[in-house]
Amino acid sequence: MNLRDLRYLVALAEHLHFGRAAEACFVSQPTLSTQIKKLEDQLNVTLIERSNRQVILTPVGAAVVAQAQQVLRDVDDLLRIAEEHRDPLGGDLRLGIIPTVAPYLLPRILPIIRRDFPKVALKLNEGQTRDIMRMLADGELDAVILALPVAEEHMIQTKLYSEAFYLAVGKQHAKAARKTVSLDDLNDEQVLLLEDGHCLRDQALAICSSNKAVENANFRATSLETLRQMVAANIGITLMPELALGNRSGAVRYIPFRGRPPSRDIGIVWRSTATRADLLSRLARAIQGPVH
Repeated sequence: MNLRDLRYLVALAEHLHFGRAAEACFVSQPTLSTQIKKLEDQLNVTLIERSNRQVILTPVGAAVVAQAQQVLRDVDDLLRIAEEHRDPLGGDLRLGIIPTVAPYLLPRILPIIRRDFPKVALKLNEGQTRDIMRMLADGELDAVILALPVAEEHMIQTKLYSEAFYLAVGKQHAKAARKTVSLDDLNDEQVLLLEDGHCLRDQALAICSSNKAVENANFRATSLETLRQMVAANIGITLMPELALGNRSGAVRYIPFRGRPPSRDIGIVWRSTATRADLLSRLARAIQGPVH
């Protein structure tokens, strides 16, 4: 048994297809199939239920895959610990970030990271909050950037910046000429929101529910850019975070709220047991200022 064979098994479990798993592992299909069979012989169990149409993990196969994934994570951690010891401010850094932040924040902070941490190889993973938080908890990511707070225990949470929400309306909308609006102006408005899974949807829903706004149930967007285009087409209005406003002279009007506007906090989160805590603390401090 060796690590290579465990990686083949995990790839097969992920793809449930010998050809695609072999391609992901950069080996031929016969090679992968042979090594999986050798692993089964070594363990003296059947890991894969094979047929002409599909690949199915046996119950013991699923248990072995779960353990193999843990073994591979532990090996990756071992290699990373050694690498970090050689160069605490270098090596791979796996960063997750939510989609409603990534396109707007990354262009601001990547030059800073490249300048201040030239030996760090940043590996980015964009995903919804629940997905990147699971990856962080499982050790697949070193840190994540998302909306605070997070409820999970044993996590370090460092605020990077706060951003206000603006009311986004099309140029033909009755409120388009206003310089400011109040939360009461949301009453009975048809508000366009993101699809389920986005934390921004939950935040916007809370604001709408408190101010008698109505979600447009006929449409849910997959991104802020889709929301922007729907607002520009006068399909409805939405709440847009400040960092995502972009060009304010286009087909969408962004109107600030009077008084204390609704807002969200964006921060970076890592495990309290993280071996790269010093690097992550330095990284947080480096990118805090420029995003305010």
